[in-house]
Parts: sequence; C-alpha cells; structure tokens
Amino acid sequence: MCQVLGVSSSGYYEWRRRGPSHRAQFDQRLQRRICRIHQESRQRYGSPKIHEQLRQEGIRCGRNRVIRLMRLANISSKRRRRYTCTTRRNAAHPVAPNRLQQRFATTQPNQVWLADITYVPTAEGWLYLAVVMDLYSRRILGWAMDARMTEALAHKALKMAVSTRKTIPDKVMHHSDRGS
Repeated sequence: MCQVLGVSSSGYYEWRRRGPSHRAQFDQRLQRRICRIHQESRQRYGSPKIHEQLRQEGIRCGRNRVIRLMRLANISSKRRRRYTCTTRRNAAHPVAPNRLQQRFATTQPNQVWLADITYVPTAEGWLYLAVVMDLYSRRILGWAMDARMTEALAHKALKMAVSTRKTIPDKVMHHSDRGS
C-alpha cells in the first residue's frame, strides 16, 4: 500500500506512532468548550456569540474555526420565531356587544355560528384562513384563504357558510372575536 501511495513504510509507521497534532488537540479542547458554552446558553448562542464568549475568556481563534467545530459537533442555535401581530383593531369601528356571553351550549343547528381568522406560516409568507363553524355540530360551514387579512376574507367565509346551509337561518347568532 505504501508503495502504491508513494510513501515510505518507515514514514507511515512514524505517522501512526505520532498521534494527533497540536492543532487537532486544540480543536478537541475548543470543541468541548464550544459545546459547554452552547449548553450554558440553553442552545441559543450561535457562532458569533460563542466566538465572542471565547474571546472574552482569552481563547484566540477565528470565527470560521468556531463555525467548523460547531458543524462537526452538529450543534446550532435555536432560532426564535418572529412575532407577527395579526390583530389590528380600528378604533373608529363600533364594538359589537358580546351576546354569546360564554354560553357554548346549543340545542339545535343554526343557533350560533362562530367565526375566527388564523394565520399559517408558509415558505412564501403568511396565509390567512377565515372559518365559520356551527357551534351545535362543530361542522365547518364556510372558509376562505388569502395572503392578506381583510374584511373581504371574512365575508367570503360567511357567504360560503350561507350557501352551505342553502337557506339563510332566521335567528342565527354570528359570533366572532371582533376582528375583520
């Protein structure tokens, strides 16, 4: 094998006997310290903060080295999800009274319809979903999706609910969280 690779057999055995280099030994110690810092930060620190912590401790190394050792140890920071405020109340609009008053018991269909809008994160941005549900059967009567949260989105869901029931109920209570 040494002959094929063009290495002397004495050089090969010297290499085997030598052990890890100073750089490899330093990398092992540094990797253990990086793992400890990462654990102490509750897995929140990424390479910039870990690198800064090492510098504060007097350990000299480059940021790319920290990145490489973190990758080898298969550690990465936990990223916080960005908070998006989806409720935008307009003070000019009148506030509807809460007629349901937390009474969620009904005796027949089409007494109370509940409506809400939720948002779903996608690779292309937020997708808003408006839903109308019959409180008695828990059946979704109408829904609509859009890239923007508008009044039209809520109206589309309500129109679908009315068309699902085929007739407009006389005394149905439509309850929502006063959003769109």
